Amino acid sequence: MINFNEETYLRIGKGAMKLKSRIDEITAAVTQKGYKNLFLIGSGGSAAMFMPFEHFLKTKSTIPAYLEIAAELVVSGHNQLGKESVCIFTSSSGTTSETVAAAKYCKEKGATTICISGKEDVPFVKDASYAIVNEMDDFSASDADYIVLYMLYFSLMHKHGDFEKYEEFCENLAKLPDALVEVKKQCDEKAQQFAIRYKDAPYHMLTGAGSVWGETYSYAMCVMEEMQWIKTKSVKAAEFFHGSLELVDDNMSLIVIMGEDETRPMCQRVIDFAKRYTKNLTVFDTADYRLAGISDEFRQYLSPIIMTAVLDRVSIHLEAQRGHSLDIRRYYKVVEY
Repeated sequence: MINFNEETYLRIGKGAMKLKSRIDEITAAVTQKGYKNLFLIGSGGSAAMFMPFEHFLKTKSTIPAYLEIAAELVVSGHNQLGKESVCIFTSSSGTTSETVAAAKYCKEKGATTICISGKEDVPFVKDASYAIVNEMDDFSASDADYIVLYMLYFSLMHKHGDFEKYEEFCENLAKLPDALVEVKKQCDEKAQQFAIRYKDAPYHMLTGAGSVWGETYSYAMCVMEEMQWIKTKSVKAAEFFHGSLELVDDNMSLIVIMGEDETRPMCQRVIDFAKRYTKNLTVFDTADYRLAGISDEFRQYLSPIIMTAVLDRVSIHLEAQRGHSLDIRRYYKVVEY
């Protein structure tokens, strides 16, 4: 496969699993201390990565949880944020300005802060109540960040009495890096064909639901818009029929991102509609990909990371077909704003 370093990918993914004992220590400490709620706080792609876990907490747990955009939280505040809150942040560089400011803000409010970063020697990490340092320096190895988040959130759920099979789940997580390499190989031809067909498409609409909504939103904004300068619209499948359907025509590219949780019927409804009105429908469905050694009962939770592995290959092929590097920006971290 082009632009994929399997050795690096596996090293970083398996390295993430080595953080389990550290994560379990942190969740044991905050659980013993006691907390009222969780805040999931991020900016851009990091906020999108938290969306599946907000979904899991909302549907599988009784822990009150709030997903907040870092910059908005600092400006607006939150009447549920206080000394009994646990606030979780992630920034691969540890220097994302809005996230750093929000971590400082929450610490000043007396909240417990858990900061995840790819860098150790930054104030974002040093000033945290608890820090988790995980190597995240390779574009195609960012899936490892998900492994850390799975362990962190599901460990919290387990200690809260909401997820009995945490240890078994982690045994499956340990098999993921190898399984996801095979997913990337399975989807690579489809990803290439998509890039060839749509390399000059001026606009895409993306829709998804449930645990893969974050990946849908992130792929539209952080990859297609930021990294490829392609105009997009992302809309939840549940909201597709309340306006966005009117934009569908024979020439429009519609991408449905489909996971394996209880929200699949909403995506299927969009697919059934789109088949009647556009010839440019693409469905990326996690159910299409084998996960060797992974128990079927956990696939509903793993849909986001499966989809990340798939869409990563789409990004690589878009870069190649469009001749537009994924690293080029006009404004982001280029100019002052």
